[in-house]
Amino acid sequence: MNRSTTDASTPVLWEQYPDQFPVRAHLIYLNHAAVTPLCRRAADAMKHLADDQVQFGSVHYDQWLAVYSGLRRSAAKLMGGAAEDIAIVKNTSEGIATIAMGFDWRAGDRMVAFEEEFPANYYPWKRLEQKGVEVVWLSGFDSLEKIDAACRGARMLAISFVQYLSGYRVDLEALGEICRRRGCFFLVDAIQGLGAFPVDVRRCGIHALAADGHKWLLGPEGCGILYINAELRQRVTPVEFGYTNVARYADYGTRDMTLRPDAGRYECGTLNTIGCYGLNAAIEFVLEVGVERIAPAVQALGDRIADGVREKGYEVLGRRTPATGAGIVSFRKGGVESGSIVHQLKQQRIVTANRGGWVRTSPHFYIRPEEIDQMLAELG
Repeated sequence: MNRSTTDASTPVLWEQYPDQFPVRAHLIYLNHAAVTPLCRRAADAMKHLADDQVQFGSVHYDQWLAVYSGLRRSAAKLMGGAAEDIAIVKNTSEGIATIAMGFDWRAGDRMVAFEEEFPANYYPWKRLEQKGVEVVWLSGFDSLEKIDAACRGARMLAISFVQYLSGYRVDLEALGEICRRRGCFFLVDAIQGLGAFPVDVRRCGIHALAADGHKWLLGPEGCGILYINAELRQRVTPVEFGYTNVARYADYGTRDMTLRPDAGRYECGTLNTIGCYGLNAAIEFVLEVGVERIAPAVQALGDRIADGVREKGYEVLGRRTPATGAGIVSFRKGGVESGSIVHQLKQQRIVTANRGGWVRTSPHFYIRPEEIDQMLAELG
């Protein structure tokens, strides 16, 4: 990717936010699919809350409430939804489990799931099999026609936006259309794509979406978001139940268990306030940069890695095309342990991950193409 020929004075994207990524002074960080370095704004927001609570306790609790509301609004804006459809959760696993455990399953029901999923979007469905729900297991690489056929008579389809190891990015609009035609609820694990690639839950017909903040959103661990629309909320009962699930949660003396009308009905008790400060700041930063600008930058960096390792004789996992590529590229070479490659790169201050016998790389938009070339130069 080169500088624009129409405006050579405008810095390329990876040059525009140097103050937000102090990690660049220490590492070439190609591991955003694991745990991201915090962007500066997220770190500063959490430091502000910590300092304020040290000095004033909960005196400024009204500001905490404003951040909770702000996080719901910013998350909704990021995915094209509404703030009332956003619940604040601990992580992606909790978001998916909220749907899997609370849905009104009946013995004999069918759903569609995928073999290559991360455990957070695999284990809940395996447990459903023990309760008499039939799970049709497909491959994420299967054709839309095969997925369409499997959805006939199914009540739910659950899939990752971007597969955690291959980096395969699915066509959410096409899958949403299948689910619409089949009368099937559509659940998306978006943790490996949200923040890096555009998502529009309404246009794609997504009923529920879960993501944590500590990957492509550039935020902290332990704070995530669950989108669940009004239609699906009528079918999902809160499994964890505490004082904040109810409509009158601010009245501690009430015994009225009427649920909150919005997605807050799935929030069980005190939230991770410092995490909310960090995640809200991180999402607002991502919105400022613009996912429409981030996506082509991430795609180009991934393409640069895939092309470069192939030239060196490495095998690349999955099918990478302009439509299916994302920020994750995994590769290996016969006779060479992936762990040794990851260790070798780390010795040169280049951070990658060893996943299932593959070297997994995952650069974000602020990584320079020259840094990708440095990584490639270290490979044998």
